[in-house]
Amino acid sequence: MNILFAFIVLSLLGLALGVSLAFADKKLHVEKDEKLVALEGIMPGANCGGCGYAGCSAYAEAVFNGEAAPGLCSPGGNELSKKMGEILGVEVEESERMVAFVHCSGNAESTKQDYDYCGIQDCNAAVLLHGGPNGCKEGCLHLGSCIAACPVGAISKNEKGDIVVDKEACIGCKACTKVCPNGVIKMVPYSAEYIVACNNHLPGGKVKKVCQVGCIGCKICQVKVEGSCFKVENFLSSNDFSLDQSAAEKAAELCPQKCIIKRG
Repeated sequence: MNILFAFIVLSLLGLALGVSLAFADKKLHVEKDEKLVALEGIMPGANCGGCGYAGCSAYAEAVFNGEAAPGLCSPGGNELSKKMGEILGVEVEESERMVAFVHCSGNAESTKQDYDYCGIQDCNAAVLLHGGPNGCKEGCLHLGSCIAACPVGAISKNEKGDIVVDKEACIGCKACTKVCPNGVIKMVPYSAEYIVACNNHLPGGKVKKVCQVGCIGCKICQVKVEGSCFKVENFLSSNDFSLDQSAAEKAAELCPQKCIIKRG
C-alpha cells in the first residue's frame, strides 16, 4: 500500500512539474524575428570562430543586430554573403576567399638544427625550449600543431616533412594561424600564385647561417623587376596581392634564395 501511495504521489508531482514547465515555456518564450531565423538557417554550421564570434548562431545574431557585416564567414564564402544580403535587403560586395599558407619552406635538409628535440610533438611545447630546435627561430617547427587544430583536415605533412595546406579544402577558419607559435601561417587570397615562403626578419648574413632558402632582404624582387608587387620591409619580402601580379613570376626567377615560390 505504501509503495502504491508513493507511486501516486510521485506521478502527481511529475505531472505538476510538467504542467509548470510547459506553462513557463509558453510564458517566457521569446519569438525570434523571421530574418534572424532565416539567417541562422543558412549558416554552414562549421562553428569555426573564423568570423570572430563564438559560433554560427552568434555571428548570425551579430549581423542581424548590425554589430557585424555579412561576408565574414569564410566557409560560406560569397554565396552565403549574397544570401545574407538578400535576407537583410542590403547589397554585399563580393570578396575573394582567403586560405591559409605556411610561409616557410625550410626543412631538415635546408635549415640548421641547434639540437635534437625529443619532447612532446607539439610546436608550442617545443618553442619553450630555447625557441625550438631550428636555427631559424621564426620558421616552421614541423611538429604539426596546426594539423591537429585544422577542423577539416586541410593541413598535412608531405614526404619532405614540410607542412602544407590544401587550398581547396581550407575553409579559412584561421585556427591554424592561432595555434602556430611563430606566426608562420598567414591568410592569403585563394588565387595567389607567387608567395614568399619565409617568415625570418634577420639580416641576410644571419639568415644564411641558419637557412639555405630564407629571404635575405636583398630587394632584387623589388628593385630589379619593373612593376613588381613585392616589397621588402625589415629584411623580409612580401607580396602585395592588391597590386598587379604580372611581374611576380619574373621576381621569383631572380630571387637568389628561391624563397618566392609558386603555389601549386
